[in-house]
Amino acid sequence: MVEELKNIIVQEAEALEQLLCELEYQHKCIVKNDFLGLEECVDKIKNCNINIAEYEMERRKITNGRPMSVIIEEIGDSETERYYRNITRMLTELKTQKETNELLIKQGLVFSTKMLNIFSPGYRNNKTYNSYGKIR
Repeated sequence: MVEELKNIIVQEAEALEQLLCELEYQHKCIVKNDFLGLEECVDKIKNCNINIAEYEMERRKITNGRPMSVIIEEIGDSETERYYRNITRMLTELKTQKETNELLIKQGLVFSTKMLNIFSPGYRNNKTYNSYGKIR
C-alpha cells in the first residue's frame, strides 16, 4: 500500500506541475492579449484537471478517505512526506496563479466595457416605451 500510495503521490505532483505550467502559459496569453493561445489553454487545462481528478480518486480509494496528513505521519517515510509537502506547496501556487488569471480577465472585461460605453455614449440614455406606455 505504501509504495502504491507513493507512486500515486508522485504522479499527482507531476500532474499538478503540468497544470501550473499551463496556468502560467495562460497568464502570458492574457498579458499579450493572445486570444488564440487562450482558447488553446482551455482544453489543456481541462485535460490536466481530469488527470488530477483521476489520481485523486485513486488516492482516496487507497486511503479510504482518511486525511493525508495522518497517513503521512503513520507511514513515517521522509520521501513520501517530501512529495506531500511539495503537493501542498504547489496547490497554494496553483490557487494564486488561478486567482491572478481570473483577476486579469475581469480587468480586461471591465476595460472593454468602459471603452464600449465611451464609443456609444447614448447607449444608457436611450429611452423606450414599454407595453404600458411608460418611458424606461
